[in-house]
Amino acid sequence: MLENKLAIASVSLGQHASHTLDSKIVAAADAGFDGIEVTFPDLESYAKSISVDILEAAHQIRDLSKNHHISILAFASFQNFEGNKSSIHERLETAKYWLSIARALNAQHLQIPAIYIRDINDDHDLMISELRQLADLAAASKPVIKVAYENLAWSTRVIFWQDALQFVQEVNRPNFGLCLDTFHISVALWADAFNSSGYQADGNKRLAQSMHEFVEKCPLEKIFYIQISDGEPMDPPYSEKHPWYDATLEPGHVWSNEARPFPLETNHGAYMPVLKITQAMVVDKSFTGWISLETFDRRMRDEQNGPTENAQRGMSAWQNLRKRLSSTDL
Repeated sequence: MLENKLAIASVSLGQHASHTLDSKIVAAADAGFDGIEVTFPDLESYAKSISVDILEAAHQIRDLSKNHHISILAFASFQNFEGNKSSIHERLETAKYWLSIARALNAQHLQIPAIYIRDINDDHDLMISELRQLADLAAASKPVIKVAYENLAWSTRVIFWQDALQFVQEVNRPNFGLCLDTFHISVALWADAFNSSGYQADGNKRLAQSMHEFVEKCPLEKIFYIQISDGEPMDPPYSEKHPWYDATLEPGHVWSNEARPFPLETNHGAYMPVLKITQAMVVDKSFTGWISLETFDRRMRDEQNGPTENAQRGMSAWQNLRKRLSSTDL
């Protein structure tokens, strides 16, 4: 069960300045991962560390990855594009730059999370038009880059996978599809940062209904890849007195930055319904494409908690998830 190719996000291999992108790629390959998501901050830091521009750094990372037989699944993440009040011309110029980096990396996807800033141009048709322009730009040169669009639990407009699918279908481009994330699904439907129980009162019902609809209605060809992570309960519940409180971010965003361990890591507080979501999205849906582990764990900011340890930790979590799906009555 779950014979999908497995990637890991570079940010999930360490978040200390000493955890360099090249060391992360080697660690991921040595642990048995098939691919990696390269984040812009990791690539930028690597470029600065070797005193080259970011495009030259991207070429070097591409060659390193090829030598270690690891694919670059995605370049991430191109944020707050659609509905932004800034000039669309300027945004498309920035997109060209990001796409040139993605091609230099030989990345398969450009990942774009749904817009989450509060002050937006809230015009649905305009957003679709802008995303269509982005998809066309990604297809205008070879190799074609796939644009992986992700709903966010704290997005201004695209919170649920159904919202993201509607956007994908309206954009109507073969290189524009879904990046789905178990954390966002859990936070939007099931988990509660403000309640000491950690659960939404009707969370199990809402999640079951959503996953049933997913299996029935989400087109397989529009699922580009699925990201899997878990989450710790907010303890104490989130408030202005919480040690992680950040008035500039939505509560779910804070939660994501601090407390997203690998799937089923109960020793790190993991409690979200990753088994049920993965069962529906991967097993019941017969999804055979890429899966990526994308975690944001505050522990990885420590220098001693580095790429080798985190790659092995991620692979162990993946193997445990596969085993549980094979043996657990969900």
